[in-house]
Amino acid sequence: MLFSDFEYSTWLGLAALLLFYLVGILHMLHALMHVRTSQGTIAWVISLLTVPFVAIPLYWLLGRTRFSKKIGGRRENDSRLNLIAVAMHERLRQYEVEIPDDDGFKRAAQVLGGLPFTRGNDLELLIDGEQTFDRIFQAIQEAKIYLCVNFFIVKNDQLGTRFQQALIERARAGVKVYFLFDEIGSHKLPRRYLNAMKEAGVECHSFGINRFWWSRFQLNFRNHRKIVVSDGKTAFIGGLNVGDEYMGRDQKFGEWRDTHLKLRGPAVQAVQLVFLEDWFWACDEVPELHWETEPELADQVAAVIPTGPADPADSWQLIVAEAANSSRKKLWIASPYFVPDEGVLTALQTAAIRGVDVRILIPERADHLLVWLSAFSYYEQSIPFGVKIFCYQKGFLHQKVMLIDDRLAAVGTANLDNRSFRLNFEITCFTADKGFAAQVEKMLVTDFKYAREAKVEDFTGKPFLFRASSRFARLLAPIQ
Repeated sequence: MLFSDFEYSTWLGLAALLLFYLVGILHMLHALMHVRTSQGTIAWVISLLTVPFVAIPLYWLLGRTRFSKKIGGRRENDSRLNLIAVAMHERLRQYEVEIPDDDGFKRAAQVLGGLPFTRGNDLELLIDGEQTFDRIFQAIQEAKIYLCVNFFIVKNDQLGTRFQQALIERARAGVKVYFLFDEIGSHKLPRRYLNAMKEAGVECHSFGINRFWWSRFQLNFRNHRKIVVSDGKTAFIGGLNVGDEYMGRDQKFGEWRDTHLKLRGPAVQAVQLVFLEDWFWACDEVPELHWETEPELADQVAAVIPTGPADPADSWQLIVAEAANSSRKKLWIASPYFVPDEGVLTALQTAAIRGVDVRILIPERADHLLVWLSAFSYYEQSIPFGVKIFCYQKGFLHQKVMLIDDRLAAVGTANLDNRSFRLNFEITCFTADKGFAAQVEKMLVTDFKYAREAKVEDFTGKPFLFRASSRFARLLAPIQ
């Protein structure tokens, strides 16, 4: 024998180790070319070179941060979707609002979202679960032709069962029901829940990118949107998913603070187009929807802004940064997560230095530990510059709301974190209606009454282990 068993196993181990490092280098080169942020690139490069046996599996799960349009199901990749989008834009042209040259934010939001600001809309602010689902179930019941439904999370609980039965009832009544859910967000949804819907005629599909062997284990690029469209006339978007906790029934979180939005008018067509693109990606089908629209008496100006990893730029990150840059008196943002990147953080600092009342409203308690820990590490870079951070204490805060001065307000699905900036498909509605903005301001003033203002000492005064954990969690921000 040329080698003893010990020598053979040693050489085999060295060969395996060398192979891991070679594969790690290949993955490192991929990360170098494709990861969007320098922070994320550095984190992946170091980990892939130092501990490839740990980093390689994680990179397959979480590493990709660019979503190829060639596999993205976007409308420019299909002639049917493109024709529908062009025709919809033509119909909306008569309602389109001309944006003044000096209104940089609206212009930027419109360009990044690809959909116009239109007049003739009717927006209803919906506060918390009871009001939101009362309106949603009413719209479902009133649907005569079709329903488009997309949620990130759907649970098989009390609210989920009521939701399921409402869709089944409409399907049996002859209404076409298109039900889309995210395969990761709704991973606990049992097959029997979906089978009952399918048997009643509901078309059910999951949204996921794992359609190829090389993306089978990929966990990024979630569809975080919450959309309901009834007959092309009424639409809903906002922060609430379908689960009992969103009704305040969770024993851990208790009261659940969230915000949703009901839309009627031309903006509904934009919401419907966003759903159509997602549906096409999920099942390669283009359902027949109605695209006619009429203006509402409320005549509110609004734009639906979809954002996601298929965009050429980090659209939501740029929109938030521009909101800070264009604000003059106040910028109030409510989000369950506060993990800004350097661009957004700099914009918030600069706005506060200019004298803008910058307030960030986040929850006191955590639903995701790493994201919650990360937020503390930003206190030292926010509060001393004049950025005020408020921690909501009356239950759990999950709303995604923005107020820019008294001229613009937004309600949607996007958070103030890397996942919404770069990895999730989101949808937000901005309105230039001052009356609606006043409603949002009144709502947020009430929320601030149930919040305490954070201090730098809330971080610097913590034990070393907590501060170190917070700093470490922040390093993981690109993959949280």
